[in-house]
Amino acid sequence: MNLIRSLALLLISLVATQAQAQDRRVPSSGAELRLSYAPIVQRVQPAVVNVYAAKTVQNRNPLLDDPIFRRFFGVPGQQPEQMQRSLGSGVMVDASGLVVTNNHVIEGADQVKVSLADKREFEAEIVLKDSRTDLAILRLKDTKEKFATLDFANSDELLVGDVVLAIGNPFGVGQTVTHGIISALARTQVGITDYQFFIQTDAAINPGNSGGALVDMTGKLAGINTAIFSRSGGSQGIGFAIPANMVRVVVASAKSGGKAVKRPWLGARLQAVTPEIAETLGLKLPNGALVANVAPNSPAARAGLKLSDLIVAIEGQAIDDPNAFDYRFATRPLGGNAQIDVQRAGKTVKLTVPLETAPDTNRDEITLSARSPFQGARVANISPAVADELRLDSQTEGVVVIDLEDGGTAASVGFQKGDIILAVNNTKIAKTSDLDKASKVSSRLWRITVVRGGQQINVTLGG
Repeated sequence: MNLIRSLALLLISLVATQAQAQDRRVPSSGAELRLSYAPIVQRVQPAVVNVYAAKTVQNRNPLLDDPIFRRFFGVPGQQPEQMQRSLGSGVMVDASGLVVTNNHVIEGADQVKVSLADKREFEAEIVLKDSRTDLAILRLKDTKEKFATLDFANSDELLVGDVVLAIGNPFGVGQTVTHGIISALARTQVGITDYQFFIQTDAAINPGNSGGALVDMTGKLAGINTAIFSRSGGSQGIGFAIPANMVRVVVASAKSGGKAVKRPWLGARLQAVTPEIAETLGLKLPNGALVANVAPNSPAARAGLKLSDLIVAIEGQAIDDPNAFDYRFATRPLGGNAQIDVQRAGKTVKLTVPLETAPDTNRDEITLSARSPFQGARVANISPAVADELRLDSQTEGVVVIDLEDGGTAASVGFQKGDIILAVNNTKIAKTSDLDKASKVSSRLWRITVVRGGQQINVTLGG
């Protein structure tokens, strides 16, 4: 018996040794020595471009922001100008010359140029900007040729550990390819854009890679590289990309001729489930999106969504937190319905939510130009669409700052996008025409009441 057992152990040992030898063997052919990503790179490289943006800014003397200085010395008529330039990357997504890049690459630009992999340069126009996703769509000017493009991957099918390539123009050195794996999916605590659902990768991404391609091993576009986590300014192995399924939505809006991205509107405010809330609700894990508010007559209300419902899935995909729901819901096609699962009183309830855009009536956008603390602020009446864009409560009313001109007085005195103007010099502001009228009244002191982040602030400024 001992002899038989010894022979068995020897046989097992020999098999194990052969298996290890098969794992570690000398290449048997020249072809195996030439295993490479080169075929993928050669196929996708022509569709990845460099994006150069420039804007003219005045070299403004900070003394000019002092009202006492202006009163005694006046304001010089001509201020010196300088050109600010930014550099990024982009991806050709339509053969007619449509390019997707990051919004922060071209934000505020007066001129945009696109350089192809073959060194040719084209002037480009900005077709659409979407700050909520940090994406922008460009179109090459004065060209009728057909360009190489990248097809979209289904980013929902990506897995942690998949090999990916990052292609862009880091530090302006020229088109560069790096490789790595998908380190994580559905990153939501990054704080880069409104829709936080990023692909994380350890492929080297550096300044200048923004807007470039993250491609999978089939040569399809898995995402748009948008940011890095770094203490030094260089790559430290943590980069983030916007998933291709979100990019696809923004590109589709641009192709349809829209100036803004059209997305489904839920009409409900959601909050994260903390461990304390999970314990109160009797949940094993703090997952899901808790309904904190439902707007009357909204898609959520018509679907039957109620206060304190816990959304746990949409179209069969589990929801871990409100950011995950926002992403899943925003990438659903308009015109249909979305099936969501909610936990209500310990039971699972299935609801059907219509996929439609938020009403955008009486927006009345204006840019204030009168000499006042509001000069250079673009404001709008709060409609459901404006509230959705700025992440305000859907039932908020009034006038809100939606944009600020660089170098404008409003920006210099500290107004921010999303500020709600309640009153100016004791005059209630209910609509944009009220604020326009109030800003044209000459005053030495400006008493302004604003709401920022849900907090009311009273400000007094010199005129």
